[in-house]
Amino acid sequence: MPSWSKKDERQYEHIKESKMDRGSSLERSKEVAARTVNKTRREEGRTPNSQTQGTGNPNTRLEDRTVEELRNLASELNIDGRSKMKKLELIDAIREKRSS
Repeated sequence: MPSWSKKDERQYEHIKESKMDRGSSLERSKEVAARTVNKTRREEGRTPNSQTQGTGNPNTRLEDRTVEELRNLASELNIDGRSKMKKLELIDAIREKRSS
């Protein structure tokens, strides 16, 4: 785990166990717990960045990702004009870039 406090670690374990009790796999439970703890840390200002720098779960459809995640992905793909694109435009540009 990253530089989490004891409270963060307890929250992680609680969420992970709760998800597993509800039938989620261990892998999915760990992912949800870590994302939740990291989101809380960002919202509380305990991380250097106020927003995620990730591109979202690669198994998640583009339509289900945030605009920020899509912009980060577009940046990795060197798509020009991404900062001014709307969500659907980003999705189209990403799909076009991937298919070429």
